[in-house]
Amino acid sequence: MESSFLLLRLVLLASALTLGACNAGCPSAGLKPNFYGSSCPNAEQIVQTIIYKEAEKNPILPAKLLRMFFHDCFVRGCDASLLLNSTSESTAEKDAPPNLSLAGFEVIDMVKEALEQACPGTVSCADIVALAARDSVSFPFGKSLWDVKTGRRDGNVSLLSEALVNIPRPTSNFTTLVRSFANKSLGVEDLVILSGAHTIGVGHCNLFAERLYNFTGQGDSDPSLDPAYAAFLRTKCSPTDNTTTVIMDPGSGLKFDSHYYVNLKQNKGLFQSDAVLLTDGAASKVVDAMVDFGAFIAAFRNSITKMGDVGVLTGKEGEIRKHCRFVN
Repeated sequence: MESSFLLLRLVLLASALTLGACNAGCPSAGLKPNFYGSSCPNAEQIVQTIIYKEAEKNPILPAKLLRMFFHDCFVRGCDASLLLNSTSESTAEKDAPPNLSLAGFEVIDMVKEALEQACPGTVSCADIVALAARDSVSFPFGKSLWDVKTGRRDGNVSLLSEALVNIPRPTSNFTTLVRSFANKSLGVEDLVILSGAHTIGVGHCNLFAERLYNFTGQGDSDPSLDPAYAAFLRTKCSPTDNTTTVIMDPGSGLKFDSHYYVNLKQNKGLFQSDAVLLTDGAASKVVDAMVDFGAFIAAFRNSITKMGDVGVLTGKEGEIRKHCRFVN
């Protein structure tokens, strides 16, 4: 117990030190708490009111908006490029295969419309995505689970090709995942901790069917997947099913908690990208520490903040879009 606690302290310290170093030397230093305190004092309250209302109506919304935030930040940084529609000249990130199952765009539009009425041309779509992810996950708790620094500006470029290259795949091995996260100045601890977001939401059958039916090309299943869980998944998904979804965290799929790590330790991680977290010694130790909910929340707070700093536009960079789906 004492060694586990020491490990957790080291993990959190490493995250805090990395966060501090980035804030000192990265473009994200332009972000700050309550950025809109003078220019749009009610901005964050407007976002929270709408998101809380929508999350109450749709319990799966937190998973949707959290995934949207992740996918946005991993391509060109957290600049809301994901929200842009394709044009006749260019196919946007939104239409890349990894993003076709994203949802919640209409909620972002709703928030943007309200903010444009209150404070025209002031609050960026990039900040709306960051705040909406936080507020939707926080809704069941009745309080904000982490602070969001604001001051992001909106990008004006969105390319399908960049989404294909930068968004981690659910079939990725550990080395590929580590490299993908390192490219965003995120470490192994962040990889394991942010994977904990899979405690809410669903996964499409086609993203893990190979683990059930043809893992090595011999018609077999992934031996690292719990056999009983694999059998259950085969009752839900056929080898060619592209539409059915299953809960990613069986037993706790709508509750933001640390149950994902409990399932993971029982070899019930849905995706290959989940299972491979147990194949590395350092990552596996973080998994062990994150089973404790208090430890997970504290660590998640650090890692999601670091992710929200990735590649942001600040100052006079980018623009403040009038509509999140279109450049000005």
